[in-house]
Amino acid sequence: MKKLDKDTIEAKLLQFPDWDYYDDAIHAEFEFDNFKDCFSAMSRIAFECEALNHHPDWTNVYNVLTISLSTHSAKGVTEKDFQLAEAIEAIVEVQD
Repeated sequence: MKKLDKDTIEAKLLQFPDWDYYDDAIHAEFEFDNFKDCFSAMSRIAFECEALNHHPDWTNVYNVLTISLSTHSAKGVTEKDFQLAEAIEAIVEVQD
C-alpha cells in the first residue's frame, strides 16, 4: 500500500472527528462505561483486524482504549488504516 500524504490524511480525517494525525499515524482514544465494555469492543475490533490483516498499536487502561494506526511496511498512514478506523468507529458507535 502507498503511504498517503499529509493533505490527503487531513482531508480524510474530516470524516473521523475522534482521530488525530501525528507521528506518521492516526490516533484515537475511546472511553467506555467500564472495563467489560472496553474489553468487549477490543474483542470485536480484533476480529476486524484479522479480517483486514491489519493490526493496531493499542493500549487499554481500565475503561480507556487508546489506538494508533499506521502501516508499518509503508512507514506511514495508508488507505488500510482508514478502512480499519472506519470499522473501529462502527464498533465503538454501537457501544455508545
